[in-house]
Amino acid sequence: MAPLSGGDVADSYRVTLTDGPTVFAKTHAAAPPGFFVTEAKGLAWLRDAHAVPVPEVMAVSDDPAVLVLGWIEPGDRHSTTEADFGRGLAALHQAGASCFGREDRRTTGSRGLPNEPCDSWADFYASNRLLPLARLARDSGSLPESTVLDLEAVAGRLDRFGSAEPPARLHGDLWAGNRVVGEGGVSWLLDPAAHGGHREFDLAMMRLFGGFGPGCFEAYHEAYPLAVGWESRVPLHQLAPLAVHAIKFGGPFADATARALDALG
Repeated sequence: MAPLSGGDVADSYRVTLTDGPTVFAKTHAAAPPGFFVTEAKGLAWLRDAHAVPVPEVMAVSDDPAVLVLGWIEPGDRHSTTEADFGRGLAALHQAGASCFGREDRRTTGSRGLPNEPCDSWADFYASNRLLPLARLARDSGSLPESTVLDLEAVAGRLDRFGSAEPPARLHGDLWAGNRVVGEGGVSWLLDPAAHGGHREFDLAMMRLFGGFGPGCFEAYHEAYPLAVGWESRVPLHQLAPLAVHAIKFGGPFADATARALDALG
């Protein structure tokens, strides 16, 4: 069993079973209720779309807290890796969701953000993301009061950014570390905070920390064109992950959250 780096919540390992294959295993010393079962359900939901490869869930338990997945052998990117992933992500989003949020109401992420079902994106993003994060930031002192007030103000005027698009099937935490390029240059998705949401959210998260090439976004747009004005909404969708990082890590993320708010006018 070899420990792996890269996570900030769980402990991860590469395990070669005595009578079987190599697997990826995660444990958590103080997992919240339902922590790994929620992740396993999210992986299965993404996998059901048959759009982007997702590792098989081989075992899951919350007591003890462990998740075992099929091992993805890392590989090199090919000339079509980025474009293939962009098209696959478009297909994943188009697979849709029954609501904004989750039917099972399971919370996701290290801060246990709610996923209560909502009929509109504006209701979901306000009540399940921006307002809970504003409360957490105020309680922890992670953001200045002026920034918290601005977050609450944006939550109250999301209709101005409204979209008639149906809920997309989102990964929900799509930074480069949760996309693994395996053998053959194939991209795999890991560690989701899966829910039904606005597809621009995944794309904004991808732009926040980098790691995805221009060909990915170009192929996505060709397969599933984005609505007019999407560029101006990138800071809006980055607000939630920036606030999460400000609460978890502090430092420059508080300033980045304020800048995203300023960009919205």
